[in-house]
Amino acid sequence: MLSGVSRGSSAARYHQMGALERLSDVQCKQAKPREKAYKLSDGGGLVLLVNPDGSRYWRWNYRFAGRQKTIAYGAYPGVGLKAARQEHKEARAMLDEGLDPMGERKKAKLVSRLAAETTFEGVGREWFEREKGTWVASHAGRVFRRLEKDVFPWLGTRPIHDISPQEMLAVLRKIQERGAIERAHRAKWACSQIFKYGIETGRAQRDPTELFSAGALRPPVSRSHAAIIDPAKVAELLRSIDAYKGGPVVRAALRLAPLVFLRPGELRKAQWCEFDLDAALWEVPGERMKRPKADKDLMGGHLVPLSRQAVAILRELKTLTGHGQYVFPSPRTGERPMSDGGVLAALRSMGYDGDTMSGHGFRATARTLVVERLKMPAEWVELQLAHAMKDPNGRAYNRVQWLAERTEMMQAWADYLDRLRTGAAVVAINRVA
Repeated sequence: MLSGVSRGSSAARYHQMGALERLSDVQCKQAKPREKAYKLSDGGGLVLLVNPDGSRYWRWNYRFAGRQKTIAYGAYPGVGLKAARQEHKEARAMLDEGLDPMGERKKAKLVSRLAAETTFEGVGREWFEREKGTWVASHAGRVFRRLEKDVFPWLGTRPIHDISPQEMLAVLRKIQERGAIERAHRAKWACSQIFKYGIETGRAQRDPTELFSAGALRPPVSRSHAAIIDPAKVAELLRSIDAYKGGPVVRAALRLAPLVFLRPGELRKAQWCEFDLDAALWEVPGERMKRPKADKDLMGGHLVPLSRQAVAILRELKTLTGHGQYVFPSPRTGERPMSDGGVLAALRSMGYDGDTMSGHGFRATARTLVVERLKMPAEWVELQLAHAMKDPNGRAYNRVQWLAERTEMMQAWADYLDRLRTGAAVVAINRVA
């Protein structure tokens, strides 16, 4: 008979039963399923319920306020024997204090959930879920990756209303110290939006980023894509492309790039189903264009009038790749477009370094020379470049805006490039310093 232990409380009785515990880890592991569920008792009301499917769960039946209740401690072996006993001991202590263990557990979960919803990461995830539908998937992915990598590890568990300007700035400067200055500014924008959302939902009182001075973060370095805009040098580039000895697919992409005003990604992912060569028109799907999601939904695909020269290049290429999906397929597999480094690598092999010419540079070349040499309205060029444009009433321009004029412009540009190539139109641009 045990002595020296008070029998006045269930916790004391449970402690007393510790010497009489009947289960071991071996017994728990070797408990075999039977036709019907059965229980293995560990004493003090704690049992291991063994189901016919072999699953095993820790349970305790108790009474509170005249009602029978069952509390679950989890599944074995995820919750081991030692952990189950500890949880059970704590639950019995609550019952001795006149508390409902199940009610206290629910209360703790609620407090934990509310605390999570007021942390910077909790509010940030809510904000992201609300906003991501208004962005294209690639942009949404970049925003979230920046938060997960650069911000949440440092501020994620902090209550959003407690974050000071100094804390926020310290996190952004960690990004800046890596040399990622533009990334730091983009992270600052996302954090500012999260704080504003926190203010709107009553969980924050201010946006600490608004208290930064103008010099708190180093300004991002403005980098434009390397481009050739001198007509004489453009002529040399065109002749170098004609002499390119690489694969015919990359060569066709190089020849077409100056004629269509598109970004490299929009060009290399071209599919044959997007072209009407008889009508000399290419419709690039809206989802592949670099636009705000709302403009994509409103404007649809981007129309590219094709010059006679562009159509000729495409008809020639179609004999090689027209049997597949992509106009410029990967040399390894026709199931993917060629890599984003294809055109760039070709330019480098031709002797054009990163400070001289880039894949994006063909757009800058066209933007400059079409306006300065061909005297075309800048609005036509901007629309053909698929830059965001609004009319005086703030509405996005329709995709067919100035289509006839743009068609004439694209043909005039292709003819001008032909004259440059032969040396018939090379006149240097004289700029005033």
